[in-house]
Amino acid sequence: MFGQFPDQQRKAYFKTLDNYKDGQFQNQIPTPALLEGESMGKLLLEFFGKHLDSTPRVPIPSVKTDLLSLAADQDLLLWFGHSSYFMQLSGKTFLIDPVFSGNASPVFGSVKAFAGADEFKASDMPDIDVLLISHDHWDHLDYGTICLLKEKVKLVVCGLGVAQHFIYWGWPAEKIVEKNWYEELAIAPGFKITLTPARHFSGRFLTRNISLWTSFVLQTPDKNLFLGGDSGYGPHFKEIGERFGPFDLAILECGQYNERWPYIHSLPPEIIQEAKELRAKAFMPVHHSKFKLAQHPWYDPLEQVSTLAEAESLTIVTPKIGEQVHLSEIKTDWEKWWKQH
Repeated sequence: MFGQFPDQQRKAYFKTLDNYKDGQFQNQIPTPALLEGESMGKLLLEFFGKHLDSTPRVPIPSVKTDLLSLAADQDLLLWFGHSSYFMQLSGKTFLIDPVFSGNASPVFGSVKAFAGADEFKASDMPDIDVLLISHDHWDHLDYGTICLLKEKVKLVVCGLGVAQHFIYWGWPAEKIVEKNWYEELAIAPGFKITLTPARHFSGRFLTRNISLWTSFVLQTPDKNLFLGGDSGYGPHFKEIGERFGPFDLAILECGQYNERWPYIHSLPPEIIQEAKELRAKAFMPVHHSKFKLAQHPWYDPLEQVSTLAEAESLTIVTPKIGEQVHLSEIKTDWEKWWKQH
């Protein structure tokens, strides 16, 4: 389940790249894991302390949509909690960072899904044209889920080095495309995927950054979407917005943040800035409401970012798990379901 380090051929190629140095991929700007003056010891003491409402008191609400009987002519999105979601666009199906095992850690039961947040499984998925993996952290690349999806997925698109995990797990190499930032792939007439920067890190064990973390720009015959992956705030958002925007929808990570690690995950006010710089007509916050990976109240990401979005008159999309988001006409009157805590 830990995957496999990139082979010598891959590493030889990585050494020729501007964003790879001293055996590791690099962010565009300096990105320490912790705020200056903080230590891992202090962080662990805080993490194992008591935190109010860090897990929900009642099950997370969800809608059990049948993905196997969706009308093929609808453009829609379904979110499965945290950063996992499905999209159907112009007849093509996409699955992003699926985690359906109920766990986001190599230690079974240590990072369990909240009650009600794990209603969808690999068996609920239809055939998938493209599986997109933003990076190889356990809460985005789940070994158990990936094994169960092997026969359903036609193509995997990921950052450099992540393909090695799939090949080690028995996936045929011809089904996997790994790219660097700003490299693109045409998957069908009118469909193009471009890997774009993110400000984060990678690693499934002790060694970090031997594979690339990424965001994606997905262009279809009818839509232009930004799929953010995990990222702290940085100049890449403005760069991507100027180069590829405006976007019909930007999906941005919002959750598992902490002021002690402000560079690798975005704080709610930064998400508003990111949506503006991307020139997004609407944005959807993800990376919340399924796993406890930080100390804030579980509902804090949605409460904060929705309040900030309303103050700025930005269109925010906040579906329940499994609720259909119709992308042909994105509605603005979403229920504030997290207030039921």
